[in-house]
Amino acid sequence: MTDLLTIQEYKAIAASLVLPQNAFIDGTFRPAISGKTFTTTNPASGEALAEVAACGAEDVDLAVGKAREAFEDGRWSRLHPTERKETLIRFAKLLERNARELAVMESIDAGKTIYDCETVDVPETIHVIKWHAELIDKIYDQVAPASDNHIAMIVREPVGVVGLVLPWNFPLLMLAWKIGPALASGCSVVVKPAAETSLTALRVAELAAEAGLPRGVLNVVTGSGAEVGEPLGRHPDVDMVSFTGSTVTGRRFLHYSADSNLKEVVLELGGKNPCIVLDDAEDLDAVAAHVVNGAFWNMGQNCSAGSRLIVHRDIQDRLMERITAHAREWIVGDPLDPQVRVGALVSPAHFGKVSAYLEEAQKEKILLGGTSPATGFIEPTIVQTARDSKLAVEEIFGPILTVIPVSSFEEAIAVANDTEYGLAASIFTANGKRALRGARMLRAGTVTVNSFGEGDISTPFGGYKQSGFGGRDNSIHAHDQYTQLKTIWIDLTDHSDASLD
Repeated sequence: MTDLLTIQEYKAIAASLVLPQNAFIDGTFRPAISGKTFTTTNPASGEALAEVAACGAEDVDLAVGKAREAFEDGRWSRLHPTERKETLIRFAKLLERNARELAVMESIDAGKTIYDCETVDVPETIHVIKWHAELIDKIYDQVAPASDNHIAMIVREPVGVVGLVLPWNFPLLMLAWKIGPALASGCSVVVKPAAETSLTALRVAELAAEAGLPRGVLNVVTGSGAEVGEPLGRHPDVDMVSFTGSTVTGRRFLHYSADSNLKEVVLELGGKNPCIVLDDAEDLDAVAAHVVNGAFWNMGQNCSAGSRLIVHRDIQDRLMERITAHAREWIVGDPLDPQVRVGALVSPAHFGKVSAYLEEAQKEKILLGGTSPATGFIEPTIVQTARDSKLAVEEIFGPILTVIPVSSFEEAIAVANDTEYGLAASIFTANGKRALRGARMLRAGTVTVNSFGEGDISTPFGGYKQSGFGGRDNSIHAHDQYTQLKTIWIDLTDHSDASLD
């Protein structure tokens, strides 16, 4: 585990950072063609951090053009897989050398706790890049069964130029989840980071170039969704878009594709994820720790957050006693304090949205919290609700856990599946058959048993229903979305005798 520093040491590092400000296109930093900028701020303090290039459609055109040029001339797409692997390994080593700088930059730009940045986000980012790098020369193509007179080869080819549109809740990690398999597959990419959290993507692009990634292969275009995201989604020379974010915005990318070149679209969207605790669950203290982590990690700003606790009435009181005890240990405060587990929400706009749900909670039974200790911060809050309440149905994306009591296994599954989302789910029970039955019955892309989690880099991550479709992040399956399958049919028929006639 990473050795954490003191808050004073982290603040000193933050004060010394040289923050990137310009878009990264064709291997170099460039201001927006229009000259426009926008201010990125520290969510915890409201302090202005940097004036970042506010790019537009003309910058997207430039980046896509350079990405296309790089893809077509083969400087990356046609490199031997081992050469691509070696470049990405060097890239991962540079990320490692700059890990603490990236962690502090992520914390001050996103409001994330330095504890999470140092122990989860940055180490996992590095691991993801390494994992996909090592996979490059270990994915084999296939030969299909055919007649004695034919050979049918099925080969993977990089899809081309891809647009990668990132969310603000895990800026570094979601960047890695996308560029890892995209670059490993040989694609050229144009990254659009969230306007709230652009800094680490720019720094990572700089480190990738330092590692030897050729010009034009990794481009980062900063700006708003309207000025950058939409032009990227509509661009006729983008072959595929991978988007992580809200369901509302995900729908727009389907329209962009339909209205342009029918580019492939992969969507990883919202969630209202159930955590079922049945009456035979063992070690309720351990269960409570998982529930609290699932609900309040990253201030609840997590698409796979276990935001609905569906608990059997027979153990509800005993479990809630333990959950509230664990939740009180999640200190709210300055994200650069390594003791703090709950930092600032990402922006004033998002704070306003989540605060509105706190007001809604006043109509329900509040079991813990329910207040905002300071502007931008919301304490861990637990509310008992009916299954059809606004708090239990809508994705809050904040540190608010709803509790829904049930009386049976069947009722628990029914409540869990009663949602338009289907990203993740958890079930806690000591009965192995019941656990497997529940896991099979839950309509979600990832189901954890007796734990909260998302699997790891080796397991695919994505959702059912309105949580997204089109592909999966993580695992070998992530490469599928960045490649095309081509059939090469070879006729081996011997026509030599006929040619003599």
